Amino acid sequence: MGRFQHVRASVGRAYRLGRDSVRSARTRELTSGGGGEHFQPVVPEAEPPPPPPTAATHPSTTSRDDADVPYSLRISAAWSWRLLVLAIAVYGVVRVIGILRFVVIPLAIALLLTAFLSPAVGWLLRARLHRTFAVVVVMICGLAAVAGTLTLVVNEFVSGAPQLGADAAKGVKQIQNWLQTGPLHLSDAQITRYIDEAQSWITDNSSRFTSGAIATAATVAELATGALLVLFSTFFFLRDGRKIWRFIVRLFPLGARWRVDDAGQASWSALGNYVRATVLVAFIDAVGIGIALVICRIPFSFALAALVFLGAFIPIVGATLSGAVAVLVALVAQGPIVALIILGAVIGVQQLEGHVLQPLIMGRAVALHPLAVIVSIASGVVIAGIVGALIAVPLIAVLNAAVRRLNKRRPPSIPPGMEVVSTKG
Repeated sequence: MGRFQHVRASVGRAYRLGRDSVRSARTRELTSGGGGEHFQPVVPEAEPPPPPPTAATHPSTTSRDDADVPYSLRISAAWSWRLLVLAIAVYGVVRVIGILRFVVIPLAIALLLTAFLSPAVGWLLRARLHRTFAVVVVMICGLAAVAGTLTLVVNEFVSGAPQLGADAAKGVKQIQNWLQTGPLHLSDAQITRYIDEAQSWITDNSSRFTSGAIATAATVAELATGALLVLFSTFFFLRDGRKIWRFIVRLFPLGARWRVDDAGQASWSALGNYVRATVLVAFIDAVGIGIALVICRIPFSFALAALVFLGAFIPIVGATLSGAVAVLVALVAQGPIVALIILGAVIGVQQLEGHVLQPLIMGRAVALHPLAVIVSIASGVVIAGIVGALIAVPLIAVLNAAVRRLNKRRPPSIPPGMEVVSTKG
């Protein structure tokens, strides 16, 4: 302890000596005569004037020109050119589809058939059948069902056409009698003149009908080619669909593959649910209206039921048109009372379909607003006619499912195609 106190005393003494020497040096500097100079305090320099205030700018501005343009106008212009680019892109896609419609439409129909038949192929695969053999069996059964249905429809039409023609002639005679005895009070000469004018119009426009027949022959050839393309595409979609989809996914960047694959799986699931639910609803509609036609003894009951089945694949519009055809046939064959009964049956079945079957069977996964359905059907008719109306709603359902999944799901930390190597021994 004595050494520590000695060191502290030495440090204190050295500090005091240094302090005294500094004070004496400052005193000599201030009191010395050195040219009569006096101590002048240091005056700080004046601060520069602040810069002029600038007008506040919005974060969206990128230059002085943008700052001079109103914010609402800049945002409107930004939206306008982006929407214009999007519209041009959509128009280009539609044009390409229109040029390649004889290829695109069969491929779309093949996708619908694949979505409908894939569960049957899955059942056969679970029964230990080879994939190719399972696909062949399913397609043969499907073709047999279509051929059998067409055979029954044609046979019924051939057997009932004479009777329907006689009923139609009787109906025309009733219309003539009504024109003569009804509120119009037309004479036989006037009716004959109208009939002659109609016949002369048909004669004058026979060239149009001839060209229409040639166009119909070309359409038949196109339909045959499209049917073959549908068959081959459906076969390969059922057999190699997963390989084709993996190839498409690999075309995207690595970071986007997971999201593309996830959205594609959701879209395919929505398409399958839509097709199977539509088939079930169409079958129930055909059975309900067909029973009413059989009870009322309407000719072509099976053919009209098949027409109702096909019409149900075009929502809202198809069911209305097929029901109108059934009512017209009933009017010609059995009169207005039976036609009103058939009309009531058609309206009842359609109400059951719209308010019970579709919400219950399809569910929320493929639910679409009626306005979206109408707009999509109208667009499909404009672009590709009846076939466009057939595939428009499934296309919108697929896009709806894909967009919802892209906005909802997040990709995992490891994208598909990457291998994870464990560091644990």
